[in-house]
Parts: sequence; C-alpha cells; structure tokens
Amino acid sequence: MASVATDASPQTEITRSTHNPLGLKRLHHVELWVGNAKQAAFFYRNAFGFSETAYRGLETGDRDLTSYVMSQKKARMILTTPMSSEHPINDHIVRHGDNVQDIAFEVEDADDAFEQAVTRGAKPAMEPHDLEDEHGAVRRAKIHTYGDTVHSLISYRDYSGPFMPGFEARDLPGDPTGLALIDHIVGNVELGKMRTWADWYSDVLGFERYITFDDDDISTEYSALMSIVMSDDRQVIKFPINEPAEGKKKSQIEEYLDYHNGPGVQHIALMTPDIITTVTKLRERGIEFLTVPDTYYAELTDRVGAIREAVESLQKLGILVDRDEDGYLLQIFTKPVVDRPTLFFEIIQRRGSRGFGQGNFKALFESIEREQALRGNL
Repeated sequence: MASVATDASPQTEITRSTHNPLGLKRLHHVELWVGNAKQAAFFYRNAFGFSETAYRGLETGDRDLTSYVMSQKKARMILTTPMSSEHPINDHIVRHGDNVQDIAFEVEDADDAFEQAVTRGAKPAMEPHDLEDEHGAVRRAKIHTYGDTVHSLISYRDYSGPFMPGFEARDLPGDPTGLALIDHIVGNVELGKMRTWADWYSDVLGFERYITFDDDDISTEYSALMSIVMSDDRQVIKFPINEPAEGKKKSQIEEYLDYHNGPGVQHIALMTPDIITTVTKLRERGIEFLTVPDTYYAELTDRVGAIREAVESLQKLGILVDRDEDGYLLQIFTKPVVDRPTLFFEIIQRRGSRGFGQGNFKALFESIEREQALRGNL
C-alpha cells in the first residue's frame, strides 16, 4: 500500500485510473441537514474553531434553504436548514435528527462520473445539472449510498466564486483549534448489510478493501460490532462501514440505528498535526469527550513502546494511542454532539500509522457502553 502522511499534510488529489472509474479528485465537503443552521454555525465556530466562509439564504435570494459553509484548513462542512415547514428536508430532520446527509466529491467530469456510477449500479439521486451565478458555473449530480445519505459529484467549469454558485463570501473567522482535514468518515448499517455496502463502494467507486475487523477485534463482555474499511487506491478517501454483531446486550451500532432510524454517518474523523493542543482547546470550549480508566495509561508504554508525547499529558486529556507496523496514532472521541446518541467526532493525529486504533477498541467500546448505560440503552 502507498504510505499515508504522518501528520496533517495537505490532502492529495486522487488520479484517474482503472481503480478510479468516476474520476474522483478529492472529498469536496460534508453537508449536515440541521434544525437550526444559524445556531449550529455558532457552535462549530466557537467550539471547534471553524470559520464561516460562505453563506446562502434569504439575503442571497434563496427562498428555500439557508446554508453556512464552515472551514478549517482543508476540513469543510455545510450546515443547511429549510426555510419552510413544507420543505421535504423537514421530514428528513424529524426522522434522523441533525445528521450528515451528503458526502460530496469533486470529480473530473460530473456527467461522466454520474453515468459511470449509474452504469456500475448506483441509484440516481439527482441528474447532472448546472449551478450558475455571476462567478461562473459548476456541474453537479447526486447518487444514493447507505440509508438516506448521498454522494454529490461536483465538477468545476469556469467558476471563481467563494464556494459554489448561489453562495456569497463570508469572513467570520473562528479561533482555530488546529483541525486540518477530514481523515475518514464512518457509516453504520444494519446487520447483514456491511458487506453489501463494501461491495457497493468497490463496484461503483472502484474502492478497495483497506482493512477488516470482526467481532473478535471489536467486542466487550456485552456487545460487539464488525467493520470493513473501504478506500480509494491511494488511501486519500477512507470509509469504514460498521454493522452490529451478536452480543449479550445492545451494541452502540444498534443504539445508533434505533435513534437515527436507519443507516447513516456515525462519526467524522478530523485530523490535526498536534492533538494535545487541539484537544486542550476543545476541552476549554466545552467539548465533551469519552474517557477511559487510568489503568489504560499505566500499561500504555508497554503496549505501544516509545512515543514523542508525555504520557502524563495524554492521560490528563484522555487521548488514546495505538501502534502498527508503520508507526503510531493518537485519537480521542467526542460524546455525541446532538441530543440523539448518533453523530460524534473523532480527533486523530497520525505519526506514521495507517490504522484506526485497533488496540484501543476494547477500552473505547467499554467507555461507550458506560455512556449507553447512563442513557438506559445498554
């Protein structure tokens, strides 16, 4: 496999090949449909340090939707709210709560990518069409993936505006926390559907199976899950797909599926070049993280070997460490950032490791189970 940047280096574009039939170039953005985009934008700016860089709404002539583009280095999210009670997005939010609805790709040619995707088995969500304003044109199409999630396919023509046609530039800076790009996006699907969707990403997008975890890898006394990580052939875009496994009690995946009312994005992993600084700032701003017992750190050096960071600093912040043959990684997981026990974020720093923290799975999932028990859902 090709190597992955050891820290938060600029995200490399994917090149067109037989393993990239849609001409994917990069992850363009992630769009969340939310009940109140203005308040959500305030939260992500003041808590996570994103800047508001573009906007559409009544003031720009859009009578249907209000959207805020939130950016930090190469990590970019859109927060969208419908402006009418009759808008179909309202039904989506009632069903799923605030959630990730669109994982958008920039592609070489949206028409060709859409045709290739449908030919290879994708269900169309939106035919290719032009978006235009005084800054130029963008071509966009959409295909369905798991649950009610879609993938936009976006190609630029002569566009020179701030984000996409219909948006105006905004300069409302946040105080950055060091987040640099989206490392991976994790989806939860129903029991028995994980391999179906892994095959879909292989057949439609040309992705490869990066790594597989079974219930022996991800299990506790009470619950278990299985996961397949799918990736493009250069490991620029990585999508772990989880399904529940048999256990004594309800797994975190089952809890998610119950409250999300079906499959969807479980969490977004954001990469940082300095996780200690990033997590310190996030904690100071009120972000809540999962915790592990102090015994985890008593055994840390024996398990992962020498690391650059002081174990005391990691223990104080609750940061986990795992090592593989390529190096090590540091990671920590927020509690859900919405009222339902669904969407959360991972903060990750890679020092060579290309993995996902397999050595942390047991400690992490026991921590999640403690939170489930508090919610009465274990």
